[in-house]
Amino acid sequence: MGTVPYWDPLPAARAAQTGPLPAPDGGTWLPDPVYGGWWNRRSDRWRERDWRNVPGPFYGAGTDSCWMGRLIAPANVLYEDERGAEFVYRQPRDVAETLAVVGAAAQDPMDGYACDGDRHWTPELVREWWRERGRVREWAVRLDRRWSLSESGEEREAAGGAREYVAHIDGGLADQLRGYVFWLAEGRPARPGESLPGLGGA
Repeated sequence: MGTVPYWDPLPAARAAQTGPLPAPDGGTWLPDPVYGGWWNRRSDRWRERDWRNVPGPFYGAGTDSCWMGRLIAPANVLYEDERGAEFVYRQPRDVAETLAVVGAAAQDPMDGYACDGDRHWTPELVREWWRERGRVREWAVRLDRRWSLSESGEEREAAGGAREYVAHIDGGLADQLRGYVFWLAEGRPARPGESLPGLGGA
């Protein structure tokens, strides 16, 4: 199998703690230093994470339902349909996307985002998520069908995120997860020419 190096977004996320961060209006803002930033403010989030989060360091768990995330990070954040909470459907691929996800996280008054997934995901857990990916894919397809016909402009916009999630699952996600499994197992990204581990399953 070919090599798809894993790109670690955490150094960029740490550097972004004090801002400036992207804002929902398209501008930027500076987090309140008294507040202390958003960085993993609640250690119990892993147990509460939404099952739709894609494997990786960032995830949503019990976020608010204000539908702010896609105003800042539409390439990475989507809303679930039970109450509108946010989750991460694509891990950041570069500094700009990392800043966007951090900006979305910083807007959440419930402190529902975390970026400690590397401490919890294991190669086998990633493979298990991949084997069960049909569940989240089917959910995203249903969401797209329903929200694309909604009278709400916000829901119609979010339907596009559901389509992107399906395309991500059907497209490059497998190779990205292989790179992530290597990262988890070896503690470093794969070098050019190194083979990546398989995910197993269909």
